[in-house]
Amino acid sequence: MSSSPSPTATEISWVLNPLLELPGVLHAVVATGDGLVEAASDSLGRASAERVAAMTATVHAASRAFTSAFTDTERPRLAQTVVESDLGYAIVVPAGENTSLAVFTAPDAQLGNVAYQMQLQVAALGRALASPSRQQGAGAQDAGVQGTGSQDAPTGS
Repeated sequence: MSSSPSPTATEISWVLNPLLELPGVLHAVVATGDGLVEAASDSLGRASAERVAAMTATVHAASRAFTSAFTDTERPRLAQTVVESDLGYAIVVPAGENTSLAVFTAPDAQLGNVAYQMQLQVAALGRALASPSRQQGAGAQDAGVQGTGSQDAPTGS
């Protein structure tokens, strides 16, 4: 059985592109808090993306519980979780309510640059998800046209 990406995955996959352009970033996933894929880099197969999304939710929950155990804080806010291995780094950051952004980098990636870009993308995603959606009929004519070309300029007669 074949399934197409959900509208949500199609609408937010753009958030991964700037991350994947960074040197050393190999894969990226946006996952729900219950471990479902919202978007994944093309370099990651579907089965791997699903495993990453599930593990992202697990790692995030375990990190929160780990922090709680040390601090006796009920629901600490996590900034990021980093897992280092001989193959590289897995970095998970919260990306809004019930969503996380995860990347996997090569061992020599500039983690400061990656973490900074992840925060920029999380902020952009938050703004995009908070924006009101267009009405079906109102924006259908110019959907996909982005500020270039003569179609954007009004014609006067």
